[in-house]
Amino acid sequence: VWGAAQQKGRETAMLRFATIGSGWITDEYIHGAKDSGLWELAAVYSRDKGRGEAYAQKHGARLVFTDIKALAACGEIDAVYIASPNAAHYEQCRALLAGGKHVICEKPLCAQAEKVKELVKLAEEKGVIFLEAIMFMHLPQRAVLEEALGKIGNISMAKIDFCQRSSKLDSFLEGQVPNIFNPKLETGSLMDLGVYCVYPALHLFGRPESFQADCIKLHTGADGAGILTMKYPDKLVTLTYSKLGQAGANTDFQGNEGTVYVESVSRLANISLWHKDGTTEKLYGEDEKYKLMGWEAKDFYRYIQEPEESREEYAHCVELSLWVAEFLEKARRQLGVRFESDKEA
Repeated sequence: VWGAAQQKGRETAMLRFATIGSGWITDEYIHGAKDSGLWELAAVYSRDKGRGEAYAQKHGARLVFTDIKALAACGEIDAVYIASPNAAHYEQCRALLAGGKHVICEKPLCAQAEKVKELVKLAEEKGVIFLEAIMFMHLPQRAVLEEALGKIGNISMAKIDFCQRSSKLDSFLEGQVPNIFNPKLETGSLMDLGVYCVYPALHLFGRPESFQADCIKLHTGADGAGILTMKYPDKLVTLTYSKLGQAGANTDFQGNEGTVYVESVSRLANISLWHKDGTTEKLYGEDEKYKLMGWEAKDFYRYIQEPEESREEYAHCVELSLWVAEFLEKARRQLGVRFESDKEA
C-alpha cells in the first residue's frame, strides 16, 4: 500500500519542515524524514540562538527561530516536528496550529485530555494535520502483529512491557534531578515509557471495563516504575513500565491456540509466533531507529497530501490520541502522580 503512495508523493514537491528540540530523538526523526525523500528540513527552533544555529548547521537547515510566533507565521514552513519537554507541548502546538502549520508532536501530547481535545479542535478549524508521534501506529510490521494475533484463538492474557533503565538514573541516585524524573516537566515513567504500552492495549482491545494501577514513586513526586492491570470481559492486560531497571520478560499475547511474542513493543521488533504444538515461527526482525521514525514522517506526509484517501486512518489516530490522553490522566490520578498544570479534582 505504501509503495504506491510513496511513488505518488515523490512526483509532487517535498514539504518543508522545522523542528523543536535538539536531542537524539530529533536527530533520528530528521534522518528518517530526509530518508523518505518527502521532506526537506528548512528550519530549527531553539530558545537559545547559538544552540539553534549549531543544530541548524549540523543538519543543514537554512533558518533558525527563537520566537515561536515567528516560526508559526513563516511562509517557508509547511509543518513542524516537536520534541520539546512535555510541559511545553501544549503552548507550542497551540501557537503553531493557530498559525496554520501541520504539527507532529512527540508523545505524550499533553498531560490533560482537555488540552488535547482543544488542540484537535483547533487543527480541524485551521484545516491542518495534528498527529501524535507514536511509532506503533505507523510501522508496517503492525500488520504482521495483528495478523499473528488472529491466529492464536481467544486471547485471555496480554503482558505488554517497556522497562528500560534510564541513562539519567545514576545522576538521579547521586542527588541530581534530571528532566525525566522532574514532574515540573510533566514526565516520569508512565508518561515516558508507559504510553508505549497504553497505545497498543487501547488500539488492539479498546477501552477496558476497569483498571488498577500502582507505582514506585520517587522523592521528586515522579513515578519511577509502574504496573497497570486492565480488565476486559474476556481478558486481562497488564502493562509494566520502568525507568529503574531493564526488562527481560518483554511482551506476549496469550491465546488458546498459541502465543505471540514481541521483544520490543515500542519498535515492534523481533515478533515470533509460538504455536500450541511447541513450534516457533519468526515473523519479523528489527530495523534501525531512523527507519522506524521514517514511517511516521511518511504517514504524516500522506495525511497532508492525500487527505481524502487517508481520512479514516488519520481519524483513528486522532481518536486514539484522545483515548490515550484520557487514560493516562485517569491513571495518574489513581497513582497520585500530579503535575502543576492539573486542576484540583
